[in-house]
Amino acid sequence: MKRLTRILKRGNTPVLVLAIATGALVALVVAGFEVLTDRVLLDRLGERPLWQIALAPAVGLSAAAVILRVLGRGTASATSDEFVRAFHQRTPRLPLRELPAKLLAGVATIGLGGALGLEGPSIYAGSATGLAVSERFRQWLRREDVQVLLTAGAAAGVAAVFKAPATGVLFALEAPYRDDVNRRALLPSLLAAATSYVVYINMVGAEAVVPFLNDPGIRLGVDLTNIHLANDSTLALFDASKLADFFTGVQAGDLVGALILGVLAGLGGRSMAWLVRWSKGQARQTSFVPRVLVGGALLAGLAVAAEAAFGTPLTIGPGMEAMEWVVEPDRGLGLIALLFGFRMAATLVTLGSGGVGGLFIPLAVQGVILGQFTGIALGTDRPGLYPTLGLAAFLGAGYRAPISAVMFVAESTGGSFVVPALVAAALSQVVAGKSSVAEHQQSVRLGHLERRFTLPITSALTTDVLTVPPDATAAEFVYAHVLGRRERSVPVVDGGTYVGMISLSEVSAIERSTWDTTPVAELLQTGLPAARPSWSLRDAVVAMEDVHVDVLAVVDAEGAFIGIIRADDILKLDEILEETGG
Repeated sequence: MKRLTRILKRGNTPVLVLAIATGALVALVVAGFEVLTDRVLLDRLGERPLWQIALAPAVGLSAAAVILRVLGRGTASATSDEFVRAFHQRTPRLPLRELPAKLLAGVATIGLGGALGLEGPSIYAGSATGLAVSERFRQWLRREDVQVLLTAGAAAGVAAVFKAPATGVLFALEAPYRDDVNRRALLPSLLAAATSYVVYINMVGAEAVVPFLNDPGIRLGVDLTNIHLANDSTLALFDASKLADFFTGVQAGDLVGALILGVLAGLGGRSMAWLVRWSKGQARQTSFVPRVLVGGALLAGLAVAAEAAFGTPLTIGPGMEAMEWVVEPDRGLGLIALLFGFRMAATLVTLGSGGVGGLFIPLAVQGVILGQFTGIALGTDRPGLYPTLGLAAFLGAGYRAPISAVMFVAESTGGSFVVPALVAAALSQVVAGKSSVAEHQQSVRLGHLERRFTLPITSALTTDVLTVPPDATAAEFVYAHVLGRRERSVPVVDGGTYVGMISLSEVSAIERSTWDTTPVAELLQTGLPAARPSWSLRDAVVAMEDVHVDVLAVVDAEGAFIGIIRADDILKLDEILEETGG
């Protein structure tokens, strides 16, 4: 046993073993959440009368709010955003006690018709489980392994709920950044996602999450309605030219259409990101009762209007029915455009009313609808091409995760349309700019030193400082501070108010014989910048560089002295944070 323990503690072995365990645990949690939400509640809701379907989202939003307030002790409705926020914390925190409340609130929101996706609570469940596992076995792990298991757990959550392990890995690596990926967590995330996927499909099944992508006609990009079967299932009539086009490569028209759709999806994703941020702000600022009442009334109105327009309430739920409806042949452009607006409104209202759920599937739904509209407008004869490209482009633009969006298409369609999907997703990124539906994404991974510069100045602030009064002599400064404490620069403070800095260079500029009679007030530098508590370490370093000093005084808005910030303390900040538990 001791030998086995020594083996398990070698190198990366502990984190890899724990990643596999995390994947299995996450699959169990997500399977229970998905069955309860989708199969027990949402499927049965679709069989109810219209008036009950229309009122269900209000009931779900009310229940979610109560669950978060009582069981979750006031926890917020955020899910996948919490993973990104925790990822960028020095000491990630996702309390496991909040997980049941988040999951049950997600069940209430989505299971009763809220227009959000199951992946949000699944990502939260995965990342919280990964952190809990790292805490339980922290004696086996390095400090950076905590973040790795957090990412592996998120990958396992996505892999399970979408039945797409590669998508789960790429999304977890891409989501924390707008223009970068977290490469260090790749191998543990692969193991966690693969384990989660295998466990999940053996419990729940391997049915496609987006059913229309599994249609044979979508996979081939041909219209199979012209195919007739003769004796012994042999093909008597087949559109051979279109099938040949598929097998010989990408058509030129596909790439032109991908470019057009990339621009449209980039603009749509950019708008969606702004509207999502606005909706989240409304959820935080509006009190519980009016938020739920107004949101429930709007969702009920949208459901009734959708029933009248489409013959079924397509605004209810994550949007799988809406995707299946829109890819059917002979849909008019007017109705498709109306569905795009209805689905976007339903998602934003659910989010703004405090609903718990993800945005991955709602973004995919918007992309499918936009793609179908574009394909019909351009007169395409390849069914499924434009909805698939729209899914990749809109999802990639909204989440700033183009690789995982294209991988989702590849895993769902068996590889069809990957090249034009890459083109559409890439162009949508350019058009969307820096916008994202994720609140806490950072632009790129920061290096070890760069990460310190983003911290507040208070993380390296020294407040236990011996200062110099203005009436002290130069000799007193030299003997007490330069020789006695080995300090070359010291702040001058008069009755609590910062006056300036005195350093050895100013004293060295006068005659030694005058040190005993020259007050510090005549020598100090008053033109040096003083830092504020709201500054970051980057602000302090820039100010030091501008005036060529290694020490800055920190003062409040009234000029009262607080402490000092030293360049040396910034460089050894890791040691300071370890000692203080920061």
